Amino acid sequence: MLNRRKFLQAGGAALVSPALPTSEPATQGGGLPMAICTWDRLKANEAARLILEKKGRALDAVEAGVKVQEADPNDTSVGYGGLPDRDGHVTLDACIMDEKGNAGAVTFLEHIMHPISVARMVMEKTPHVMLSGEGALQFALANGFKKTNLLTPKSEKAWKEWLKTAKYKPIVNVERHDTIGMLALDAQGDMSGACTTSGMAFKLHGRVGDSPIIGAGLYVDNEVGGACATGVGEFVMRTLGSFLLVELMRQGRTPQQACEEAIGRIVKGKTKADFKDFQVGYLAVNKKGEYGAYSIQKGFNYALYQNGQNRVIESDYWMK
Repeated sequence: MLNRRKFLQAGGAALVSPALPTSEPATQGGGLPMAICTWDRLKANEAARLILEKKGRALDAVEAGVKVQEADPNDTSVGYGGLPDRDGHVTLDACIMDEKGNAGAVTFLEHIMHPISVARMVMEKTPHVMLSGEGALQFALANGFKKTNLLTPKSEKAWKEWLKTAKYKPIVNVERHDTIGMLALDAQGDMSGACTTSGMAFKLHGRVGDSPIIGAGLYVDNEVGGACATGVGEFVMRTLGSFLLVELMRQGRTPQQACEEAIGRIVKGKTKADFKDFQVGYLAVNKKGEYGAYSIQKGFNYALYQNGQNRVIESDYWMK
């Protein structure tokens, strides 16, 4: 007689959305340690690799990896150099999860170079999961973080140019980067994840997307696997995309099947014209190091470090 878990696994494959046939292999990858992150960010993966190959902890690897992007002034969607909101403020969101199910997050944080490290400190030094705005800033400063002007001349110039028309419209795959979400499996088989962003350029002051929301922009369950998201966070939040991906894998889906079904939840009942200006991309990894990726539109890619190789892969997509 089948127990509940085996029943779900046996029936899981039949529940994959028929509107989204798997066009990539059902199973991709495998092998530890590994790191995977959204978009062409090989340098972030390299920072994670240096820790993982020394049998370091996955949590340290994902923090080190995303910090590369937070400190890069040329990355206009993460951290220092991020494009500001419509009032000229660079506001940051980030979250982190470890292999024990602990989580920390910050939202609407200004003036701090590495919000991911503040999120980790929230996780490790407070009884809370999330701090926001001025409270998050006070916490960071009290714990040794330094106040920094995150608005670079390049981003300030772009903002002032935008003010001439002050029209807000999402742009798909802007410069082929966006939020960075990263997942890692260490040599011990433990998983952690991190997600950090400066959010949508020229957003309403106070807007927070999916990136710091546990279960939306990031989710890790060390018994099953993990997932992260990029793109228009409003769509991810409405479906709790990363939590959904992990639960689908728990029920027996491969990471690829889970990604495709999660995108199916977003686009269900809608036409391709409804999404001509929007992108969402998902990554999922199971405990074996098998991975999947899928997006709404063409153009989403990701960086994968596994089996000694660090490479960029183009994701399959729904809008064909």
